[in-house]
Amino acid sequence: MAKHETKTIEQVIQDASRYLNEEHTTFLRLAYDYAKEAHVGQIRKSGEEYIIHPVQVASILVDLEMDPATIASGFLHDVIEDTGITYDDLKEEFGEEVASLVEGVTKLGKIKYKSKEEQQAENHRKMFIAMAKDIRVILIKLADRLHNIRTLDHLPEHKQRRIANETLEIFAPLAHRLGISTIKWELEDISLRYLNPQQYYRIVNLMKQKRDERVYYIEKVINEIQDQLKDVNITAEISGRPKHIYSIYRKMVIQKKDFNEIYDLLAVRVIVKSIKDCYAVLGIIHTCWKPMPGRFKDYIAMPKPNLYQSLHTTVIGPKGDPLEVQIRTQEMHEIAEYGIAAHWAYKEGQDHDQENMSKQLAWFREILEWQSETNDAEEFMESLKVDFFSDMVYVFTPNGDVIELPSGSVPLDFAYRIHTEVGNKTVGAKVNGKIEPLDYRLKTGDIVEMLTSKHSYGPSEDWLKITQTSQAKNKIKQFFKKQRREENVERGKELIEKEIKSLDLSPKEALVEENIQNALSRFHLNTLEDLYAAVGYQGITAQQATNRLTEKLLEKEKPVDLENSLIEAQQEVETKTKKKSTGIGVNVKGVDNLMVRLSKCCNPVPGDEIIGFITKGRGVSVHRDDCPNIKNEDEARLIDVEWEGVTRQRKNYSVDLEISGFDRNGLLNEILQVVNETNTDIVAVTGKSDKNKMAVIHLTILIQNVDHLRRIVDRIKHISDVFTVQRTIQ
Repeated sequence: MAKHETKTIEQVIQDASRYLNEEHTTFLRLAYDYAKEAHVGQIRKSGEEYIIHPVQVASILVDLEMDPATIASGFLHDVIEDTGITYDDLKEEFGEEVASLVEGVTKLGKIKYKSKEEQQAENHRKMFIAMAKDIRVILIKLADRLHNIRTLDHLPEHKQRRIANETLEIFAPLAHRLGISTIKWELEDISLRYLNPQQYYRIVNLMKQKRDERVYYIEKVINEIQDQLKDVNITAEISGRPKHIYSIYRKMVIQKKDFNEIYDLLAVRVIVKSIKDCYAVLGIIHTCWKPMPGRFKDYIAMPKPNLYQSLHTTVIGPKGDPLEVQIRTQEMHEIAEYGIAAHWAYKEGQDHDQENMSKQLAWFREILEWQSETNDAEEFMESLKVDFFSDMVYVFTPNGDVIELPSGSVPLDFAYRIHTEVGNKTVGAKVNGKIEPLDYRLKTGDIVEMLTSKHSYGPSEDWLKITQTSQAKNKIKQFFKKQRREENVERGKELIEKEIKSLDLSPKEALVEENIQNALSRFHLNTLEDLYAAVGYQGITAQQATNRLTEKLLEKEKPVDLENSLIEAQQEVETKTKKKSTGIGVNVKGVDNLMVRLSKCCNPVPGDEIIGFITKGRGVSVHRDDCPNIKNEDEARLIDVEWEGVTRQRKNYSVDLEISGFDRNGLLNEILQVVNETNTDIVAVTGKSDKNKMAVIHLTILIQNVDHLRRIVDRIKHISDVFTVQRTIQ
């Protein structure tokens, strides 16, 4: 059959009857009759009856051997958009499955948009979300686009170019990601014909000039392979691999190669019965002809994410010309041609492996998660083009797992693909065993190991500039959003408690459930934390919040409460006077008069979780509880310690910070200036830079507590070209 042959409904039904039973084909004919009636009187730009288009869409779905519901939806895919038929009408007539598929394909034509671009982006966004719920939506949409682009001749040139460009940007990459190469190649070749007809016809003519020579050469190669396979009793189907104009065009333009330099102009495909035969054939090919270094790929042992499996090798052929050979089983060939559609192909009495399908489409499911991060459809499509439609690189974890990332990705993209916390705690990266900067461009085959530290203060805002994937960018934004909320909650709590105390009340008596609910109801908030956050970012004042929290307390005098408060205060004073200060702001719980010192290895500061270690002859050494130097010590020598009340201390504590970033002029000066602006003493500064222009600066500063330290770190992280900030342990 010629690619562009227009099929009649009888031919489509006959093709479908090859694998569907009579009940199914009757159902398809009903769908056709319903669509024909709905589209009656509608004419295409070509002057043909509109119903011809849905019939051809259904025909493409039959060629993919799709299930009856999908083919019926192909007949009906335009009725909601272009006729008076509704979702409920379709549901009543053909069931919820068909109605949902048709609705998923339907555009958002009835909503007003600011621009054509915005409308188109929103159409695509809706399609992707529907597709993530049911992959058959995109199979129908691909069939729809394939027939539309086959019949572009009747449209004005500007529309031809717009549709061809959209096809190359969205639909051909989608077909590729789903592994449907038969549709992908045709979409690309036809799009090129409308976008760059001069180059398209030039390549066509170049291919024609040497066609006879190539056919003779391929026949000679096939005969030689067949003779070799007979000797080892391997049955194989061998053919010349079809050449695709767009792939040749890309190699000529992107790789700046001459037509005669492109290796896969001469190629054969060998299809065998088993995986064992695949590797046996590979050995024979390499015995017959010398393999070219670096041109062998084993996609059987390591399939592509779109399910593709095959062995690829390029050898020096009979005349000294490069010859590409692909070796695969029949099942692999079907998946290579039809991709995800091969898994959906209808087999009577056979259920689909939904769990396996779900794993294979995990990357689609992520679309639903990420699309919720933005209300801007155009921004959504742009991030989608980077994440799913750009060229991909395949890198390895240290355990040998393959991670697929868009071309241009950096180690931070890899880290966030592994886990959010791996990304947030990243302080460096090793690629192929060597330390590389965080903006290093990953290449296929790289082995990536992320270096993390629990002492890291999280992402720098500069990470948003160097990451490529929307997944990484969204998780970095979420970190800052959460961090800002936590800071606002802390600030709001402090302001409210201060305001309550100014009324001679204690936070404990004001912050009871009844008063909290009264305040939340007044300000339309859900939790006490929300109230603190609102005060923290000055959405409401501390006085307003406190008035609501204390209005019932202030309605009446409370002498008993005042008396209790005085008693509590007296008890607190007595308790404090019993404790003896160590002079460094730390108390040893339950023990007095011990010599206590702060450990210099981890430099704990007020606010850190701390633990004491009983040394031999030097009293109690105080460490941060995450200090690695006490992890393996005898637990019997560990003792509980606590910071004294902040009001009793005005002591400075030494802290070591390590700051890494891009080594540019003025970076160190900006860091020192920011620290000085916080009235913080700097004890020592050292720094170094490597050949990759990565700077590492070590600062020793004197701070009062953890809050003081966090303010300094936040200021440093906002400096341009700073990548990481972390506390160090000696």
